[in-house]
Amino acid sequence: MALVNRVALVSRVKKILLQPNDEWAVIDTELMNTATLYKTYIIPLAAIAPVCGAIGWTVFGVSLPFTGTIRLPLTTALTNAAIGYALALVGVFVFALIIDALAPSFSGQRNQVQALKVAAYSFTASWVGGVFTLVPALSIIALLGSLYSLYLLYAGLSPLMKAPKDKAVPYAIVVILVGIVLFVLLAAVRQAFLPSMAGLGGFRM
Repeated sequence: MALVNRVALVSRVKKILLQPNDEWAVIDTELMNTATLYKTYIIPLAAIAPVCGAIGWTVFGVSLPFTGTIRLPLTTALTNAAIGYALALVGVFVFALIIDALAPSFSGQRNQVQALKVAAYSFTASWVGGVFTLVPALSIIALLGSLYSLYLLYAGLSPLMKAPKDKAVPYAIVVILVGIVLFVLLAAVRQAFLPSMAGLGGFRM
């Protein structure tokens, strides 16, 4: 059973964020499977935003003009975090299926494990950026991580999915567009499981 090696995890995060081109070349040669990727990388990193968000919304909340500070009850925050976490774990797998399915259209090679590598490691910036949800008012900064994740996706498609470099940009664009549809659907599913903000039992101070 694969266990999380914190030193290796931090090292991989730093390298994929700071030296993406070099690190994608290393990742390309690594022998992995879906279970290992989830246990050693996806599961711990995908938890950052849900955990930080739950803490942020219960401890700090958001201050609104003429309204005061809005916080969420612990049970509501935990429910929101659990649903978001589960959908994040599902979302990265489905996103990998999209990457894999589209590979031949851009002269790439289909390989589900390689596609999951691309999905997981490109999400790194977005997941790490989730730490800013610890202070809900700073959550907008997390979007910068998501934007950098788009670049990581582009950088990883050619070396891992074997798509020619001149087709990496259109490949990335199509993957992103389909991915947007996916995450809109996941957001709708998440919302369906949650009551409206008015009924959350959130309170003001």
